[in-house]
Amino acid sequence: MASLKRSVDPGTVGSNISSKVYVRSTKSGKVQKIVREVYLRQDIPCSSRLCQACLKSAPRDAAGRPTPFVLSEQPAGTREFPQGHYLVPDTNAFLTAMDLFEQSSAFYDVVVLQIVLEEVRNRSLPLYNRLISLTKSEDKRFYVFFNEFRLETYINREDGESVNDRNDRAVRKAVKWYGEHLARSAARKAQKAPAVVMLSNDRDNLRKARAEGLPACSLAEYVNQLKDGERLLDMIPETQDREVTEGKKKPGEHLYPEYFSMSKMMTGVKGGVLHQGIFNVSPYNYLEGSIRVPAFPKALLILGRENINRAVDGDLVVVEVLPKDQWKEPSTQVIEEEAMTKNENPDTEEGSDLVSEKERKALQEEVKRTQAQKTEGHPIPTAKVVGVIKRNWRQYVGHIDQSSVSQSSQQGRKQDTVFVIPMDKKIPKIRLRTRQVAELVGKRILVTIDAWDRDSRHPVGHFIRSLGELETKAAETEALLLEWDVQYRPFPKTVLDCLPKEGHGWKVPESKDDPGWRDRADLRDLLICSIDPIGCQDIDDALHSRPLPNGNFEVGVHIADVSHFVKPNNAMDAEASIRGTTVYLVDKRIDMLPMLLGTDLCSLKPYVERYAFSVIWELTPDADIVNARFTKSVIKSREAFSYEQAQLRVDDESQQDDLTKSIRTLLALSRKLKQKRLDAGALSLSSPEVKVQMESETSDPIDVKVKQLLDTMSLVEEFMLLANTSVAAKIYEAFPQTAILRRHAAPPKTNFDELGNQLRVKRGLELNVESSRALADSLDRCVDPANPFFNTLVRIMATRCMMSAEYFCSGTQAYPEFRHYGLASDIYTHFTSPIRRYADLVAHRQLAAAIEYEAVDPSVRSRGKLEAVCKNINVRHRNAQMAGRASIAYYVGQSLKGKETIEDGFVIKIFSNGFVVLVPRFGVESLIRLRDLHDPEPQAEYDAENYVLKTSGSREVTVELFQKVRVRVTDQKDESTGKRGVKMDLVDTYGR
Repeated sequence: MASLKRSVDPGTVGSNISSKVYVRSTKSGKVQKIVREVYLRQDIPCSSRLCQACLKSAPRDAAGRPTPFVLSEQPAGTREFPQGHYLVPDTNAFLTAMDLFEQSSAFYDVVVLQIVLEEVRNRSLPLYNRLISLTKSEDKRFYVFFNEFRLETYINREDGESVNDRNDRAVRKAVKWYGEHLARSAARKAQKAPAVVMLSNDRDNLRKARAEGLPACSLAEYVNQLKDGERLLDMIPETQDREVTEGKKKPGEHLYPEYFSMSKMMTGVKGGVLHQGIFNVSPYNYLEGSIRVPAFPKALLILGRENINRAVDGDLVVVEVLPKDQWKEPSTQVIEEEAMTKNENPDTEEGSDLVSEKERKALQEEVKRTQAQKTEGHPIPTAKVVGVIKRNWRQYVGHIDQSSVSQSSQQGRKQDTVFVIPMDKKIPKIRLRTRQVAELVGKRILVTIDAWDRDSRHPVGHFIRSLGELETKAAETEALLLEWDVQYRPFPKTVLDCLPKEGHGWKVPESKDDPGWRDRADLRDLLICSIDPIGCQDIDDALHSRPLPNGNFEVGVHIADVSHFVKPNNAMDAEASIRGTTVYLVDKRIDMLPMLLGTDLCSLKPYVERYAFSVIWELTPDADIVNARFTKSVIKSREAFSYEQAQLRVDDESQQDDLTKSIRTLLALSRKLKQKRLDAGALSLSSPEVKVQMESETSDPIDVKVKQLLDTMSLVEEFMLLANTSVAAKIYEAFPQTAILRRHAAPPKTNFDELGNQLRVKRGLELNVESSRALADSLDRCVDPANPFFNTLVRIMATRCMMSAEYFCSGTQAYPEFRHYGLASDIYTHFTSPIRRYADLVAHRQLAAAIEYEAVDPSVRSRGKLEAVCKNINVRHRNAQMAGRASIAYYVGQSLKGKETIEDGFVIKIFSNGFVVLVPRFGVESLIRLRDLHDPEPQAEYDAENYVLKTSGSREVTVELFQKVRVRVTDQKDESTGKRGVKMDLVDTYGR
């Protein structure tokens, strides 16, 4: 298609048909005219309970009852609209202030126009989902009015009119019609009609609405009329009149450089002069960032406020590479924003210098240190941000910086400006104007960024809500859920309505003639059991094995048949697709599916019959696959073991029952499967894993233990991997374009440059990264006879050099790109945990279609839809992992409260002014700064090439990379983030 033009025939609206005419010119130069018709109706109701006219003509259900009307007959009044009012927000209002509309104290009886709903969906899917939730809330009374299909509210786009202007005009048209329509209804009842008020922060739309005589308010004007207005005003986004402020500025007076225009950026990227990528901030230096781009093997370095140019961690930015003589080495200093910018005045910063005196001094010291090095350094390509394509701004949890609060702010209700320090150290301080300083100091609060003007050193944002006092369990748990965007609201009624009517009384039908038994294998006589962590309630998987007459073994993996209960495209499926995964915290679980399914009806509990989806293999004694079959089934698990119980049973030679023998067979086969994977190049990586022990009565943490690795854990893992691999091959065979798979890309070799050099310099070891097999072999050789933990430490550090695994739709990648690097598998998917992962549920549906158990649902054949699903669940999967780690970190800090312990640790990173120590006992790492060693801070000499830091003067120590050290571990509240965590003090250093 060469071009496509659209016009609308205005002459047909009177006949209730609007013809949309598309003129298309093809590649051959022919012109085609396509006419699409929109049928306009007059029976789409206003949904106001005071309107009898609409009630009579409203659509009716099968029983002849009219659809219940949503809008109140007597809506609330305000000072300006004492007779009551309905609200009609435009798209701008929802996009900038969704939090306001979710408040329980205001914003009721809201008309959500179809055109607005569609615009919100196109601009922000998360906001669209929140708006949909509001329309389903019976309390809030949000009504979706299909203005594009109602005869009186449909409008044509005029010649030369932009889509945005046409949509704004459609909003005003709907407001006008609603007002006139309700006035007629009220006149019949001899009462006053409620006002129909347009809400917008778009000045042009407001001006036009008022010119047309329509009631219209900005968000601030409307909120000012409400009883709770003073609190709600803080939630209105900051708006800055850039045209006015920038017009008054002379060239060179702005703090930050101006961004390139979008067209200049796109032209530059296309021509290879500019580069586009995700901006990442160093966790140890807020003035240092990086960006990976295809044109350079290593990440580009971005140093200093001016070059970072208002980019925030996660933003999609465009950069320009600086001339070679300006290339630099990464900083070797730890530079923390709270130390550099403490006591800044948030009210006067617009007139300040871009770089503060403390920042300038820190950067000068870094330059001196680099110049003093005896050998020539290795500068890397350095760049500057010239524009932002897409902001990654979200809601941030933080607390008010006490040093930014003036004395007058502690009293009264006047609006003051303060700084909010986000929990995430990669996010800059946010300027906040609020009338609630006195109430919010010492609280965890939720804020968002609205803008970052060229004249301000920091971004400006607005307050959303308070989560509670710092360090309280409820506030800290909610904070980490919000930080990692975990969907933790209760399941709405529409989702719960999808559950089986029998509730906990549901059972597998007794009669095999029941439709639920259709094409299911009856496997109830098999010795099936599950093996899971202690206390597991959502049991996804179970296993069995039995000898075959030919000397081979039958082995089965049986997975909860969640797809029987969760049907495509219903409310429960939609909710599960949004949540993406169950999130496991130390003290709670945020479920992907309602508990009735997750912990009962789907869970493969022992002694009860359950629906399952089974993968059954015939394996030789050497664990070679002879054949595999896939079937829906009914099973009855004989026992639910914990890993520990299963291990004790296997190790106890006196246990010779058939179930125990079956587990021993599985264990023997799993060892052979694992060896085959390792021989193929699978990686055995590591990460610090600990378990927090809780006091049963109070749920307070009392101890932290390193997780013990048992053979039974590996047993389950191997057969789950085998099931996932087998299912992946089957669904790819059936759906080569739309199979949902999981890949793990080979990491760029440059990712291992630093670790490889560290091992070479400090231990004389070589890291071979030519292939996963070569890497696995070289990791095996990374041993230190004097330090058994050294190999684990290297594997932990190697894990951090890896790429993240990701879900993808098979049609989006070439087959060689399917490979899972870490598992050394050519094809892989997730099938074994459908209770807690949405990807597995989709794989179940695809497998059911592949074995012709059921018809192919369009949702598992639509590549576009599956790509969107993959994009979401990739984010959700990572966020769930990070939330889980954050929960462990919080509880480790709490378990140490008021305690002190001396532990062994290992140096994993060295800076010129500090070093990072990992303590395996707690699975945590912490920065020990030179100033923590002694007061005054000792002098230091840092040998970057040999990774050695030597201090002199007040305290003399020598610290080397990989060195074992003794540290004192206590708890400490981080003054910058407000989080309680571990504090480490150096007690002693061992030899190498």
